[in-house]
Amino acid sequence: MPYAETMTSRERVMNALAGLPVDRPPVSNPTNVATVELMDMVDAPFPDACRNPELNAQLAATGYTELGFDSIQPYFTIIQESSALGCEMQWEQKDNWPTVRMSNPIWKGEDDVKIPADFLEHRDMKSVTGAIEILKKQFGDEVAIIGKSMGPWTLAYHVFGVETFLLMTIDDPDMTMRILDKLKVATYLFADAQIAAGADAICVPDHATGDLVSGEYYKRFLQDIHTEMAERIDAPLILHICGQTLDRMPYIAQTGMAAFHFDSRNDPQAAMDAVDGGIGLVGNINNPETLYSRGPAEVRKEVYACLEAGVQMIAPECAIPLQTKLQNLLAIPDAVKDWSAERL
Repeated sequence: MPYAETMTSRERVMNALAGLPVDRPPVSNPTNVATVELMDMVDAPFPDACRNPELNAQLAATGYTELGFDSIQPYFTIIQESSALGCEMQWEQKDNWPTVRMSNPIWKGEDDVKIPADFLEHRDMKSVTGAIEILKKQFGDEVAIIGKSMGPWTLAYHVFGVETFLLMTIDDPDMTMRILDKLKVATYLFADAQIAAGADAICVPDHATGDLVSGEYYKRFLQDIHTEMAERIDAPLILHICGQTLDRMPYIAQTGMAAFHFDSRNDPQAAMDAVDGGIGLVGNINNPETLYSRGPAEVRKEVYACLEAGVQMIAPECAIPLQTKLQNLLAIPDAVKDWSAERL
């Protein structure tokens, strides 16, 4: 029987985030799917596409128009807020990710933490909110637009440096909590601005990865903050944490966030078991091996593994390598549609 879709992409994503029925599992991109090939296709290269609203919108739209994903993500990096806070940036060229120069952190302690009064007016913030406005006018309710606002743990890495901040968590946990409480204001401000511009949902990357901290650290420092975010921000939230996260997934499932975007280092079935129905999952097609260096057959196999486990939204595990082949990205929605047709 031919497979027929009965929902728009936006309806499909929003229903999945709300735990409602869908015609097929949505294919999403909570972090982003920009590639050099897509940049060349629409003449919107890095770093300009990270800093110019029109170029940002042109590049972001390709995730929907060229790849057939059900969402558009117009924030390609994790450094826009850090730039607005005053961090030293390295913008690179189109084949490299812009980065924060964390070897020269801007803050040393709690008293330094201040969100500038013109934070949302910084060009690197306006590039995202401006792009969302453009995309909303262009696509309306046709496709889900997912914004992104860095969580306080990620911001702390950028403004203090990773090692310095992690030592703070050991030496003065109470001060660490006060710092996170101050930094979460930036998360709220940017999330609210993107929702006002037209974002349907917000991805919150907060990199308390298992490579650096334990699940108990997540519970101690971030679970309550993320629970507050789910209550405070007026849109479905997708939490993103890289790395091994099975040990913190039961805590994440209690936050009230709509979904958790998880890494390929976590088996899909083990992840579904860990959250036990408490939160939807988004993921977790491997980037550095499968999408970057293998082929559509291997992509298809990973997509099917996620679907068989019950993962609610299919996506690359994180922002994809910039040299990823388009045929591998196109294989993701193709595999989801084939899997869905087989079950009619």
